[in-house]
Amino acid sequence: MKERIRRMTIVLNVLLIVAVYFIYSSHSMQKIDNLLFDYDMKQVRDGIADSRIVVVAIDDESLSQLGRFPWDRAVYAQLLANMNEEGNIPTSIAFDIVFSEESGNPDSDMAFAEALAEYPNVILPVVGITENNINNRTVVKRDQLLKAVSVSEPYQLFADVTKKAHINRVISPDGVIRQTWLKIQSPTGEVIPSLAYLSAQMAGVDLSKYDAITDPSKTAEQIAKNTITIDYQLKTENFTTVSFVQVLNGEVPPDLFKDSVVFIGFTAVGLSNEGGQDTGVTPIEKDIKMVYAHANITNQLLKGTSISFTSNWSELVLIFVLFVLFGILPWRLKNIYSILIFLAVFSCVLYGQFALYQQSAIHINIIYALLAMMLAYLANVSLKSYMDSVQKSFVTRQFGRYISPDLVKQIVAQDIEIKLGGDLKTISILFLDIRGFTPLSEKLTPSELVDTLNTMFNMITETTLRNQGTIDKFIGDAAMILFNAPLEVVDHERMAVKTAYEIQQGMKKIKDEIMEKYQCEVNVGIGIHAGPVVVGNIGSYLRVDYTAIGDNVNIAARIESQTKKGQVHVSEQVYEKTKQYYRFDEGEDRMFKGKSHPIRVYEVLGIVE
Repeated sequence: MKERIRRMTIVLNVLLIVAVYFIYSSHSMQKIDNLLFDYDMKQVRDGIADSRIVVVAIDDESLSQLGRFPWDRAVYAQLLANMNEEGNIPTSIAFDIVFSEESGNPDSDMAFAEALAEYPNVILPVVGITENNINNRTVVKRDQLLKAVSVSEPYQLFADVTKKAHINRVISPDGVIRQTWLKIQSPTGEVIPSLAYLSAQMAGVDLSKYDAITDPSKTAEQIAKNTITIDYQLKTENFTTVSFVQVLNGEVPPDLFKDSVVFIGFTAVGLSNEGGQDTGVTPIEKDIKMVYAHANITNQLLKGTSISFTSNWSELVLIFVLFVLFGILPWRLKNIYSILIFLAVFSCVLYGQFALYQQSAIHINIIYALLAMMLAYLANVSLKSYMDSVQKSFVTRQFGRYISPDLVKQIVAQDIEIKLGGDLKTISILFLDIRGFTPLSEKLTPSELVDTLNTMFNMITETTLRNQGTIDKFIGDAAMILFNAPLEVVDHERMAVKTAYEIQQGMKKIKDEIMEKYQCEVNVGIGIHAGPVVVGNIGSYLRVDYTAIGDNVNIAARIESQTKKGQVHVSEQVYEKTKQYYRFDEGEDRMFKGKSHPIRVYEVLGIVE
């Protein structure tokens, strides 16, 4: 059975680890990892914005005073003049508003163009059109520079006199904006920075570590730096935000914009850029205006923070280690201990990945490792429980009627192999015979006789099991009892004599009751011998019984046959092992059938005080 279990376990675990690897390779549980990543980011964010970042919001108040959007473009010319007062000039003013066409007022367009030409710190957005582009969205590809099939630029009058940056958003398959393209490439080969990248660059931040993407000799890993994971530290309310109309009316202190990084974008409900909604979903905010997403990226570049990920091989090592650990533990420990260790390790892995992100901004994908340990543990603990149940059922069928429940549990717990066949083992054999049974059976009805026998055998059985004995068999009014088989019993000779003595004491009450009720005297004669015998499951595949055979079994039976009522006789081997515990007579040499030499027999007289 052990070999069969081992084979089943190996096959099951190999199939499971292969299944886990294919699940890992398919990224089918990426959504769960994303949720864990988002949770970590939400818990770790500090909520402290770089003081240089200012958002000018096209909000409900601005719409109330300036009317329905779009506005006359001369408004923007005045806004730029108010923000670029001498001595309080921003390092950059980035519009998150698309101006792709001329308006119905050429004079206003010209006024805005002249303002753009006058102030070199202004950035207008462009949108890279890709094959997968929907509403200015692109799906992240880490191993190559995003190449647009076309670029939607500002109205030519504006594009000729200002800086340009793309506002393409990068979405994960679950619709959350977690990465950003720092640069894209136009069909002509021009590299266009993102609105956040150019704003940070104009603020004097060294971004050279991201410039490797422009060098064609760089590796795919270096090119992947073009796409960074956004370190969202800020929600909308964490940014310094002023209303567009307040700036336009001169109600904002001019020094607010000194050396600042300004973003101008929509915050009013329902307003959007040309081509799509101007809202998105981030790990820390479910409905964010995109101007604040750009501001978050710039905040990250200004502070120099970054998020990195562990390598695939390290995740695979973690998967393998946890799988092996929880493939072995269920077989080595009791279920209660293994499940406590499972819960502890599960909790530690969860906390460990959070602590790693908290301390180093490194995210490790533990979802597949947790899946591996769960599958390994559940599969192996289930298989073990099933095998234990089968083994216990088998042992109970073989021994349940003859040994104590505690011994059955020990056999199962110690995984003792129960097989057809026998082993040579030194044990103590006790034979017992009820004397006076024939006269009693003549006086009693069948039901009374069975009840009386059951009373005696119940007492004998309880006494035997209490002293770790194994009832081999009942034969009519006799019984054969073994000690030290199938489980080891310390001082098995003493336990055999103790059992015999206690049976004789228990028979006194039963004898008196039978005498009073039926006027018949019954007693028990007991013989005990110890020596090597063959013990095991002996029989055929149709019927198997656990028993002992051999010459020493016959000697025990012969000793019992010469006892008188109420006597307990033991062989010299038993006497030598138990004389310090019990009182015996001087002993007597006796000849037994089939023996050429006498055997010395002693009678138990009592307990040594």
